[in-house]
Order: sequence, then C-alpha cells, then structure tokens
Amino acid sequence: MNQKRTFGTILTILGIIGIIMGAMGFLGVGGLHLGKMNSVVPFIVGLIFFFAGINLVKTTSDRA
Repeated sequence: MNQKRTFGTILTILGIIGIIMGAMGFLGVGGLHLGKMNSVVPFIVGLIFFFAGINLVKTTSDRA
C-alpha cells in the first residue's frame, strides 16, 4: 500500500476521532470535562485532519 494513502487514512481516522471528541465535549456527554469553548479546539483540529486525510487519499494515484 502506498505510504501517502496510508498516512491519509491515519489522518482521516484521527480527524473523525477529533470531531467526535469535540462534539461530545460540547454536549457534555461521555465523561469529557470540557467547557463549550474548550471543545471547539479538538473539533477544529479534527476537521483539519479529516479534510487533509481525505484530500491525500483522493489525490494519490494507484500504480499497479
């Protein structure tokens, strides 16, 4: 498997985790003790990782 595609997949998964953590912190569920403003940081970092990973996976071409 291509290294760029693997790194893109890892970034996408980390982005999903960050988005979920930010949403759970904003809603106050799941035992995350984050304030409403503090939960914005993992959400934005998760969005950046998610879109960077999706872009890496999408633009990397497969070679047989």
